[in-house]
Parts: sequence; C-alpha cells; structure tokens
Amino acid sequence: MKKLSMTLACAATLAAPLAHAQATWDLPTGYATNTFQTENVQQFADDVAKATGGKLKITVHAGASLYKMPEIKRAVQTGQTQAGEFILSAYANENPLFGIDSIPFLATGYDAAQKLYTAARPATEKLLAEQGMKLLFSVPWPGQSLYSVKPITTMEDFKGTKMRAYNPATTKIAQLVKAQPVTIQLAELGQALATGAAENFLTSSASGMDSKLYEQTKYFYVVNAWLPRNATVVNKKAFDALDKATQDAVVAAGKAAEARGWAASSNKDATYIKDLAKNGMTTAPPSETVRLGLNKIGETMIEDWIKAAGADGKAIIDAYKKM
Repeated sequence: MKKLSMTLACAATLAAPLAHAQATWDLPTGYATNTFQTENVQQFADDVAKATGGKLKITVHAGASLYKMPEIKRAVQTGQTQAGEFILSAYANENPLFGIDSIPFLATGYDAAQKLYTAARPATEKLLAEQGMKLLFSVPWPGQSLYSVKPITTMEDFKGTKMRAYNPATTKIAQLVKAQPVTIQLAELGQALATGAAENFLTSSASGMDSKLYEQTKYFYVVNAWLPRNATVVNKKAFDALDKATQDAVVAAGKAAEARGWAASSNKDATYIKDLAKNGMTTAPPSETVRLGLNKIGETMIEDWIKAAGADGKAIIDAYKKM
C-alpha cells in the first residue's frame, strides 16, 4: 500500500508540470467563418496546436460570436481574452498610426501596401506593446472599392446618400463627398442595405462575395482606395506566460500566417471581382470625374493624417516613399 501511494505521488508530481504547461487561448474575430481572413486565422491556430503537440490550443470564435468587432481590441488589452483579430483602422481616432493603411490613395496595390506596412510596422509594434499587446501577424483585405445601389457617375451622385462607415477614414470620406455617414459593421451591412439604411460604401471584393452584398447592390467601381489590414494580436502577459519553445512556435506560425494571408488576399481579389459580375453586378472602373474627385479627397486626407500623426507619422510616410 505504501509503495502504491509513493507511485501515485510520483505520477502526480510528473503530471503537475505538464498540466501547468498546457494552455488554452480564445481568439475572437468579427468576421464570418468563410472569409479568407478567418480561414487564415484558423490555420494559424491549427499550426500552433500541431507545432506544440497540443500544449497550446487556440479556439477561434468567428462572426463576432464572443465579442463584437469594436470590443475585441479592448478585450485583449484587459486580458478578458488572450488573443484576437480586428481591423487596425477602426482605432485611428485612438492613435492616427492605427489608420495609416487606410489613407485613401496612398498605397493602392499589394506591392505598395507591403512597403507601407514595412515602414509602419516598428512603430505599430511599439504602440501595441505600450498597450500590453504583441502583434502576431497582419494581413490586408483586397483594395477597398465602391459599391452602390444606384449608379455613381459624378461626385454629385454621392450628395445626400447614406454611406456606410466603419472607421474614421470612411466617415471622413462620406463627409467630404457630402454623403451621410452611417456606422455599420460588416456583419450587419446586408440587412442595412435591404432596409435602406445604407446606399453605398467602400469595401473589398472579398467582403462583397463573403457577405453576398451583390444581393442588394448593383454597381461595383474598382477604385482600390486602400488596402486595410487586420491584425491578430496576443495579450503580452498571456504570451510571456508560455515557455520559450511554445513562444517560438507561436511566432513562427504567425510569420507563416502573414505570408499565406497576403498571398491569399492577392490571389482572391481578381476572382472575387469576376464572381461579383457573375452574380449580376456591373463592374467597371470609376468615371474620370469620380476618379479625379476621389483622388483630390485622397490628397487632402494624406495631408490631414500627417498633421495628426506629427513627426513620427511624417517619418513613416517619408520612409515609405523612398522604398
């Protein structure tokens, strides 16, 4: 009996470090399961589980099922959830740096967006670290283009319409084109269009297909205003609590997710635009009048952003333009 007790005690001693080493994380995102962004985040979680032999298990909560999109960043900061994914530009009012990827017509393609990300990443990582978070990876949506219920052939066609906004930049654009900005999250956009609460908006070809926005809108104008990025972050204390090998596995999986996500975004964009047309949308470049009008708005917003961001912001823009 004494020998059995000693055996059990030894087993318990050996099991204790293993149990302590195992961890589970929640990772909420505001996007639906079928979006390429969420699929990429899920692959990241699967890669971490495989690389750590199940020592770290990450549960992805898609479609704003755990936290709504505007709540996710705060939930990670405060430790309510260990990790999360959100669109960076939604927090541009908090700090202009979060909105650098959403300055209209600054970076209008994947190569340019990658250069801008490279220029801004050190400052972004520093800002997130000051808020108790670590950036794991960041992936852009395809270029933001113009959807509309009715044709938009002149700048006057925007006047008085209800334009969906999801961050300070889109709110500003709506104001500058003399539309009425209405804040609507992507998950609620289809219903808003169906009820007339929104009439036009800027979003990606991916969102148009994933959310079936072609069911309520008929016109898609390829303006590629900017490529906004989602960020997947982890609470710094949660990350620091991991052993070194698990930390390395998380970082490596994050790097792989970033490379995979950028490639997926680029590859899917052209396909999505073709699919929007197949589903009955008129897809075309904007008229010259609209293109020039939007470019003028872009120049104004670049200047405004630099003024708001100060010397640090100007340094990032200068570095980007030299690349």
